Amino acid sequence: MERANGSPLRGGIDLGGTKIEAIVVDAGHNVLGSSRHPTPSSGGPEAVAAELVAAMREACQAAGVETSSLQGVGVGSPGVVDEAAGTVSTARNLPDWEGSFELGAALSRELGTTATLGNDVQVATDAEFELGAGKAYRSLLGVMWGTGVGGGIVLDGKPWLGRGGAGEIGHVVVKIDGRRCPCGRRGCMEAYAGRAAMEARARRKQEEGTPTDLFKIMKDRGRTKLTSAVWAKALEREDKLAVELIDEAVEALGAGIASAQNLLDVQAIVIGGGLGVRLGEPFVKRIRTAMEPHVFNDANWPDVLLAGLGDLGGALGAALLVSRRVEGKPAPVAETPSAAG
Repeated sequence: MERANGSPLRGGIDLGGTKIEAIVVDAGHNVLGSSRHPTPSSGGPEAVAAELVAAMREACQAAGVETSSLQGVGVGSPGVVDEAAGTVSTARNLPDWEGSFELGAALSRELGTTATLGNDVQVATDAEFELGAGKAYRSLLGVMWGTGVGGGIVLDGKPWLGRGGAGEIGHVVVKIDGRRCPCGRRGCMEAYAGRAAMEARARRKQEEGTPTDLFKIMKDRGRTKLTSAVWAKALEREDKLAVELIDEAVEALGAGIASAQNLLDVQAIVIGGGLGVRLGEPFVKRIRTAMEPHVFNDANWPDVLLAGLGDLGGALGAALLVSRRVEGKPAPVAETPSAAG
């Protein structure tokens, strides 16, 4: 569909571990309608798909259009995303999502328009590169600090996917034989900085007798998880356990991001995600300080920036997937292993 001024409309959905953000945008990336839903905590891929559809319909209602009239809907999803097949696999930060699910086909069928999938962190990084804090750079590392810790990479102006597993900065090891990560391995950055891992540790600490207001704040807000807003409120109250766990997270982020910078040497690092955006510039500065002991090329620092698109970065990046498809631009593809060696 096109509005009266000739601007085509596109949908974008950011699927996170605690929330779903759906938007409708025009060709200038102006948001005409939006809707936010909590991510289901049970029910598997089918329940998540149903909530995505409901959120997109509400965003379209706010924009005064039907879902079927959109040029398409893009979705940024966690897990292993196969854009060509329209599937999402092993999305461990979503409920009961261990196998592969044809999310693209399910959404296309219900919404009446083509659904295009991309990795949630990479599309958010692409949005920052094209529209946000990363516009001035040719190389960029996006670090999305939320339920997990994800990374997106842009090198020489192009997304870098490696062979399909690039950007997994949350699984950079920051402590040998360290804490168990939700991925099952030990010592990953995400085991210390991911919101899900931090919540699990907070529950254990409370059960062992450590006082905290984290779960009282959660219940007062009608939440079932420790969302970014809950952590922010607990920090505001100087809750000792919240401060301790966030301090550990910042140290782990500093070490892991510095290690990635030592390898990639990008021009800029953009910190986003639910916790990154909620805690804002003061914590971006703290993360930069935590990087200092670990950055090898300390004579040529990258710019370390707060995400410029805020909470909408993931959804805007998802909408860019539709723009790319409509304009006939090829999707970034993972490299296939060479036959040699």
